[in-house]
Amino acid sequence: MNNLNYLLCLIGCLSSVIFISAPVHSEENAPSNIVLNGIIRDFSDSHPDFERTPGDASADGSVFKYGLDTDITTNNLSPDFKPQYAGGSYSTTNEENFSQWYRDVAGINQSTDFPITLVKQDDGVYRYENTNFFPINGRLIGNEGRQNNYHFTYQLSSNFTYQGGEVFDFSGDDDVWVFINGYKVIDLGGVHLRQDASISLDAVAADIGLELGNDYRFDFFFSERHTTKSNFVIETTIELASDLLAD
Repeated sequence: MNNLNYLLCLIGCLSSVIFISAPVHSEENAPSNIVLNGIIRDFSDSHPDFERTPGDASADGSVFKYGLDTDITTNNLSPDFKPQYAGGSYSTTNEENFSQWYRDVAGINQSTDFPITLVKQDDGVYRYENTNFFPINGRLIGNEGRQNNYHFTYQLSSNFTYQGGEVFDFSGDDDVWVFINGYKVIDLGGVHLRQDASISLDAVAADIGLELGNDYRFDFFFSERHTTKSNFVIETTIELASDLLAD
C-alpha cells in the first residue's frame, strides 16, 4: 500500500470511530409524553401555615401578608430530599410546622399519589397546564365547606440526563421551589397571585455541578395555601424520567 492510500485509509478509519462514538440524541428519540408521579398531601385550614389572614402573627413576631416570601427554605435539600426551613418568613410560622408540608404526619395530613402528564408540543417543549388545579376536591380531609379543597402540597421527583440547552419554566400560585442536583434553582415562596419563574440549566450548570451527559435528580415542591385560585403550568425542555415516585 502506498503512502497516499494508507493515509486515506487511516482518515476513513478515524472518521468511522468518531461517528460511532458520538452521542446519539435527536428529537425523534424524545418521548411524546412525560408522566411524572407525584404525591399530594392534604391539610386542614386549621393548620397554622394554611389559610392565614393578613395580620396573623408568627411565634417570631413576624406578621402574615400576601406576596412573594423568598428564602423560606435553604438552598439545599435535606438528606431525605425535602426542603429545609430557613426561618425569617412572614407567610409561615415555624420549622416544626413547615417540616410537615412534604412528609406524611398522622393526624396532620393525608396523602395520595397523583400523576401529571407533560405533553410534547410542536416546538419540542413539554407542557402541563391547569388553571383550576384542585386535584383532591371532595377527597382526603375534604373541602371543609368550601367549593374546592384549597389546602394541600404537591411533590414531584424525577431524574434526567443533562444534554445542554434545557430550560424549565413555571407559572402559578402559591409556593413553588425547584431543586436540581439538590440545589434550589427556583424560589416562588409565599401566598401570592400567579407568578412566573424560568431557569436555564446552562446558566447554573457550573454553580450546581452539572456536567454534560451525566444524570441528575430533579425535585419540585408546590403548595396551595389559601383561597381562591390555583394555577399550575409547567413548560420544560428537560427530558424528565417517568419512573421515579416521590416519597
